[in-house]
Amino acid sequence: MDIQRVTLLKVPLHIVPPEELPAVVEYLLPPPGKQDSGQTQKGRDIVLLSLWDLLRARRSGEYRKYVLNAALVIPISKSLVNGARFLTGKTPVRYMPFNFVVSLLTLLERQEDSLYLLGGKSRILKEAEKNLHSTFPHLKIVGRYGGAIGKREKAIVTEAIRKASPSLLLLGRGVRGEELWIARNSQRLNTGLRLWCSDLFDVFAKKRQRPTDAAFEKGLECIGYCFQKPWKFLRVFSFLRYLFLLVVYKLRR
Repeated sequence: MDIQRVTLLKVPLHIVPPEELPAVVEYLLPPPGKQDSGQTQKGRDIVLLSLWDLLRARRSGEYRKYVLNAALVIPISKSLVNGARFLTGKTPVRYMPFNFVVSLLTLLERQEDSLYLLGGKSRILKEAEKNLHSTFPHLKIVGRYGGAIGKREKAIVTEAIRKASPSLLLLGRGVRGEELWIARNSQRLNTGLRLWCSDLFDVFAKKRQRPTDAAFEKGLECIGYCFQKPWKFLRVFSFLRYLFLLVVYKLRR
């Protein structure tokens, strides 16, 4: 399947309209019986990319490789959509992380696929699993592991994931290395989809509020995060750098 994509400041973004998402997910999932092969297949990772992630992917070799090898890179920042339109004339579809994951889980439930939860505090993860069971009763949750993964536990956890062979491995904050944990342990995992989203389990456990749809559509979701962590207001300098890079790339063309 040819998934349309654009390149923004040397970082790929895929264009996946909501009506095409079911076909894309079906294409990315390995055929039944192939998920437990123990073989890493290129392009099973889904990346929800923010503006700050894009700037990080331009300078970090390890993170850049993770993004470049991903099967799907979905923009979640309005600045990325505007930047892609400015440079390429094409408009990627932007998703709110929570809504994207809910859509993904809905598609997996229809096929009675499976899910493994990794990360977060054990108490939060247990509550998130309970709420997911209630919302997606036909989605099989084949395992979960909360809390930090030490060196001794890593082999046990990765082997458990491989044997459980989930259609989707969903990771949240608390996993050492965050999304890079996926890249660093890719050879030990099964070939299902893998997605990391920082505070998703807190939202599913109803311990944290997600941004409103109205705020997200206006690109104002970051304001609330900045008031929670004031040091993030310093990101305005990174934003100005991003605008400068867009102008430079436009002039070069």
